[in-house]
Amino acid sequence: MKFGVVVFPGSNCDRDMQDSLQQDLNKEVIMLWHKDKDLSAFSTNDCIVLPGGFSYGDYLRCGAIARFSPMMQSVLEFANKGGKVLGVCNGFQILCEIGLLPGVLLQNANQQFICKNVFINHNGGGALKIPIAHGEGRFYANDATLNDLEKNNQVLFRYCTETGEINDAANPNGAARNIAGIRNAQNNVFGMMPHPERATSTALHNIDGKKVFELLQIN
Repeated sequence: MKFGVVVFPGSNCDRDMQDSLQQDLNKEVIMLWHKDKDLSAFSTNDCIVLPGGFSYGDYLRCGAIARFSPMMQSVLEFANKGGKVLGVCNGFQILCEIGLLPGVLLQNANQQFICKNVFINHNGGGALKIPIAHGEGRFYANDATLNDLEKNNQVLFRYCTETGEINDAANPNGAARNIAGIRNAQNNVFGMMPHPERATSTALHNIDGKKVFELLQIN
């Protein structure tokens, strides 16, 4: 599997993602400039990544301007053909803005930027320690949408305690039902607020991020 990492003006996690994929996961990575459109080097077996940061300065609303970039129009077509797309942090916000994922990302409940390690789990599995760094990471959707996400097994990750318990105390930003990441119904578009690319190196004493890529089946 080959990866393309989109670079927007304001991206600041694009090189982190590139380094993680290339150095820690031994993957081929092509950097993609936001003004370009060409995805002909990628097949639907590959994955396009929208990294974290502050695309277009987060003016207007997080991800709201990035959705109109030439590259995102190509990414939209790529996803609709079945290609895999992963959005992390700001990338998750962009995916919701462009309509590839449901819901929105709102300002954190405490109205502060949060940067720390948290724990998440997948389908009630063991807790994974993954960093977060966001000011607008509170996932929100109406009850009908949330019920559909749960019914269709589209909730990828929930914030939890170190022992895997899902409760309000483990929720860092007030996200609805402790949701930290979701997927689309077709299982080819994934969005999450935590940063798995910051937890794939033994030098950082945490490789739980590798498990995240394995769970997403984009490793």
